[in-house]
Amino acid sequence: MAPPLLPFTLARDQQVLVEGDRLLAGPEASALGLREARRRAGMPLTVETLGIDAFEAQLAALYQGGSGGDDAEDAFSFDLEENANGRGPRDLLEDGEEAPVIQLVNQLLRRAVRAGASDLHVEPNEGGLRARMRVDGMLQSVLDRQDVPVRRVVSRLKVMAGLDISETRLPQDGHIALRLGGRAIDVRVSTLPGNYGERVVMRVLDRSAGLMPLEQLGLRADQVSVLDRMAGRPNGIILATGPTGSGKTTTLYSLLQLANDEIRNILTAEDPIEYDLPGISQSQINAEIGMTFAAGLRAALRQDPDIILVGEIRDQETASVAAQASLTGHLVFSSLHANGSVGAVVRLRDLGLDDFLIAATLRGVIAQRLLRQLCKTCRRAAAPTADEARHFRAAKLAVPDQLYHPVGCAACNTTGYAGRVGVFEILEVSEALRAAIDKGASELEMKDVALAPDQTLFGQSLHQVAAGKTSLAEALRVVGDAL
Repeated sequence: MAPPLLPFTLARDQQVLVEGDRLLAGPEASALGLREARRRAGMPLTVETLGIDAFEAQLAALYQGGSGGDDAEDAFSFDLEENANGRGPRDLLEDGEEAPVIQLVNQLLRRAVRAGASDLHVEPNEGGLRARMRVDGMLQSVLDRQDVPVRRVVSRLKVMAGLDISETRLPQDGHIALRLGGRAIDVRVSTLPGNYGERVVMRVLDRSAGLMPLEQLGLRADQVSVLDRMAGRPNGIILATGPTGSGKTTTLYSLLQLANDEIRNILTAEDPIEYDLPGISQSQINAEIGMTFAAGLRAALRQDPDIILVGEIRDQETASVAAQASLTGHLVFSSLHANGSVGAVVRLRDLGLDDFLIAATLRGVIAQRLLRQLCKTCRRAAAPTADEARHFRAAKLAVPDQLYHPVGCAACNTTGYAGRVGVFEILEVSEALRAAIDKGASELEMKDVALAPDQTLFGQSLHQVAAGKTSLAEALRVVGDAL
């Protein structure tokens, strides 16, 4: 893709864009900007006036996908005398005249955002510096060089995140607010001292990406109807479980949107607030000043709520307050670290809740994982082997005529996969399961009562395999132990 005709700063500040033979002008476009755009184009242009929202959308679309020199770090020469403490974070498209270290940091962040990466790792080692980004759940190397001034790169990231650059012996956590061509990007930064310097891991959140409808998350129609029924409950606890990065927060937000009918008061206590939800009051957790999940939940209960979202239940106090809130007529959404839906009951017991209290308050659990989707350009079909067919029979599913396998091409960066799809194990607490919980049944006993083989995480992943969306190898890698 050819780079845009106008420099990003000129286009943004003067509110002018050149796209083909069109000159797009924002509501505050200047005469200087219009003249300069025509001069650079060197041909007649048709002027179109846009509102501010439309202009910013065009600005983001035109500049965020450009090449922008993402591979240019090979051409950098690092002057070790330069001061790494540059100005604060700016738009990542605006680094053309910055020092090489700042350019490198900005380009690494820019590449991560453009690739849709969830995390960016900056790792000092004995050979210099390595940078990797996690795309579709898998790490990819984007930089591995020996001539990079490691401490200055790390210092630059710490300055951007508001961390203490003189403290290199203790872990630190911070936050960077960025923009990329009009898109709001939040970056959570974590540092950890190591043998060869401080390792920095950044969680990248694109606030402008928005929430997808439930159907696009990978939920089947019958599962959507179950979630709709859960969101309409007057009270109780509904949990989302799964490992870090499995999409629990996205699912909870989607449930909130289902429940947001304008006649119920909805409050949240989150860490961090990942998306702005219209019509919902959201509060940021800050444990350093005593604003814990339990404290936030208690405060929310004094605000006449109907529905409360607690970002995570991670201790006995939060679990106890959530149970009491549900008993007093509130619907509580939260996330919990457990391997499966039935495992959430065991985890609540571990946190100190009595069986009768869990049975009285728990209404539903959503366990989920994310599977990489096969690249539609290069996937290949083959008849299932006897070993592959065995998995379908064990889950009491029909063996498909053919299964798809990854190959790898330029479109998917030779990985064979592009994008991810969710698989969901949805447990709606029935009377039979409530009785089993109350009796203190084991996880295996509860699973027999609650879930058919095709409703487990692995059974649901086999539905995606049969539909050609993912491979059996990927299902076994991610949820193979959940059958």
